[in-house]
Amino acid sequence: MTKYSNCDGITRRHALGFGLGGLWGAGTTLTNALSLKANANDSGPLKASAKRCIMIWLDGGPTHFETFDPKPEAPTEIRGEYGTCQTSNPGIHYSEHMSKLAAISDKFALIRSIRHNQGNHGAGNHYMMTGAPPRIPVGCGAYVSFHPSMGSVVSHEVGTQNALPNYFSIPKMTRSGGPNFLGANHAPFVVPDDPNGSGFRVRDVAVPGGLTGGQFRSKSNVRSMLDRMQRFNDSAFGDPAIAIDEYYEQGMNLVLSPDAQIAFDISQESDSMRERYYRDSFGQRCLLARRLVEAGVPFVTVYNGGWDHHRDLWNSCRDRLPRVDQSISTLISDLDERGLLDDTLVLVLGEFGRTPKINTRVGRDHWSNAMSVLMAGGGTPGGVVVGATDKKGYSAMENVKSPENFISTVYSKLGINPDKILYTPQGRPTHLVSDATPISELMS
Repeated sequence: MTKYSNCDGITRRHALGFGLGGLWGAGTTLTNALSLKANANDSGPLKASAKRCIMIWLDGGPTHFETFDPKPEAPTEIRGEYGTCQTSNPGIHYSEHMSKLAAISDKFALIRSIRHNQGNHGAGNHYMMTGAPPRIPVGCGAYVSFHPSMGSVVSHEVGTQNALPNYFSIPKMTRSGGPNFLGANHAPFVVPDDPNGSGFRVRDVAVPGGLTGGQFRSKSNVRSMLDRMQRFNDSAFGDPAIAIDEYYEQGMNLVLSPDAQIAFDISQESDSMRERYYRDSFGQRCLLARRLVEAGVPFVTVYNGGWDHHRDLWNSCRDRLPRVDQSISTLISDLDERGLLDDTLVLVLGEFGRTPKINTRVGRDHWSNAMSVLMAGGGTPGGVVVGATDKKGYSAMENVKSPENFISTVYSKLGINPDKILYTPQGRPTHLVSDATPISELMS
């Protein structure tokens, strides 16, 4: 499997070496999540147009020119090599390699006018993931958390009624995808394993090898069995003694939960369905995300790295874009066919767009003045295009929106008041979103 890094060469493993794991940044294994989940906020019944959300995070900053906002009339050094394709909406075109999404553009909305001022990976990721710009300057490769991520907020405010965790991130956590002051029980449960592999198995969800269900239920064996499971070797877990409490029982219940077993058993899908999503790691993770929300998980992030195209843009995207196009279009169509799209929000975005002018390495550099974001489901009107960039794609110029507006829209659709004030453990009041104005065109 390809291991992507950003322009600074920073990978998740490097970040963990910086000591930014645990509560503030790292994903949590299952026992962490269960052991702290009892303190979750119970906000009661919510009025919402969406019950759940799948966020596809294209890490590195995907190019808007080669995806959803081509500029065919611009000079060659701006428009690039690719042609365009007509969408199902008259007069709206995408890049030629996004033809499958173009064919179903009546099922989702596109925002072409989000812009911000955080043009490096660390800051841009934080802004688009949390709706809050970093409080201090941060490095391009930084993994920082000054505010809870969308997934953590949804976990805190919505929660689940079954044994599954509230928030998943597949196959890793995004760099600002943590809970900050909401606590580790609202960090994502990370599924690093590859569902495209023949031996796909999610740690902490299957009974340890050599044990039967009956043996596992035996109270006299619970501690020794769980001590042998992989999560106790994870550095993010800390002192294993904290798990010797009633949460052992919750962990056992999850391992034996039919909901969990069914959700992760991707082999139940037909070969034709798996091929439809595309038979690679990303495609099968999109399929797994569908199975998780189908089982009641309110927030799932599908992380897809490698979009930091400072060089060799055409060759890289020529092969990759059609596969991503197929997987995302299938996810939206599949949810629609199952009657799930009406109350499932689907988001596709990265931290920013790319520069209009192609550089000397045949790539595009960071550019936060313009980007494209896809939103489907949860009452989002299909075929809508919000805003526009200028003729050369330099900047959002029509109906300009901010990350705050975007995230306020997501929260509003999920029945969360974006103007809500949360309190840190020290009692400091914090606005969930500083500008709690959703994008009216996307609200049903």
